[in-house]
Order: sequence, then structure tokens, then C-alpha cells
Amino acid sequence: MLANGGNREQARSYTKNIMTQSIFTPGQQALRKGRFSETGRIYHVTSATFQRLPIFDNFRAARCLVAEMRAVQEDGWVNTLAWVIMPDHFHWLIEQGSRDLPRTLQRLKSRSAIGINRLCRISGQVWQRGYYDHALRHDENIHKVARYIAANPLRAGLVKSLGDYPHWDAIWL
Repeated sequence: MLANGGNREQARSYTKNIMTQSIFTPGQQALRKGRFSETGRIYHVTSATFQRLPIFDNFRAARCLVAEMRAVQEDGWVNTLAWVIMPDHFHWLIEQGSRDLPRTLQRLKSRSAIGINRLCRISGQVWQRGYYDHALRHDENIHKVARYIAANPLRAGLVKSLGDYPHWDAIWL
């Protein structure tokens, strides 16, 4: 029996259902028609929690998401350049690796939801459907985008110094 009251078969079924569902609403699917993600391309991705609940005010829930981001990187799906986890969303600057962007985000959100539900002894939806992504143009300054991402806690008034915020990183540090 799992901590949230389910068993392993229920967890597998949940994962299978999440992985086969479209992560986009019909309107989002229409916008993405003809789009594809490129290996080696830099993307700025943002995704929000379900109903913008401040799930990541919980330190352990935030670290669960970090662990899943690292797992995606270790498996070669992305190369992480910078990230920040805010109370109700995250920003992630990545270089796309071996898998396409929709599959990457589907994996991250599915596995982190399972982990967060188990860790917090809750059940239910963790993430809003879909996500926002921006493919950086070749002339865009990657460092400027990374600084924008890292400075989110400052702009939100969560801390006075970025060094006081525990949920961010960038490869240039």
C-alpha cells in the first residue's frame, strides 16, 4: 500500500492514463499544429500548478520537482541551463535533448505529480494542463533569459536577496 492509500497497480494505471492523455486543451492543440521541437534548441518553459495552488511553499514538494528535473536531464532528455520554482509555477531554461518537448514536459509533470502526491500524502491534480514555451531565437541572449528566470523570487517580493531563495539554479554559477 502506498502512503496516499493506493497500491502499485493504481499508481501504474494513473501514470499510464496521464501519459496517454493529451496535455493540451483543444485550443492549445490547434495553436501547436505544425509545431515541433528541435534537438539542441533552447527553450524557456513555464508551467503552473492546478488552480495556481502554492504547492511549492512546501520545501519537500519543491525538492521533489527538482529531483524530477534532474532525472530528465540524467536520462538525456534535456540539458538544464537555469530554473526557478515559485510557489505556484516553475520556469525552466533547457536545451532540448533526445526527446521532443511535449513528451519531456509530460514526463516531468506526471512523475513529479506522483511523487508530490505520495510525499504530501494527498491525491489529485498537481499541474494545470499544458504549459508555455518559448523557443529562443539564435540572436537572443541566453544569459539575459537566465537572469530573468532567476530573478523571479525578487520581483515577486519573496526575498530581498536571491541568495536567500532556495529553489533556483543556473549553470553559470
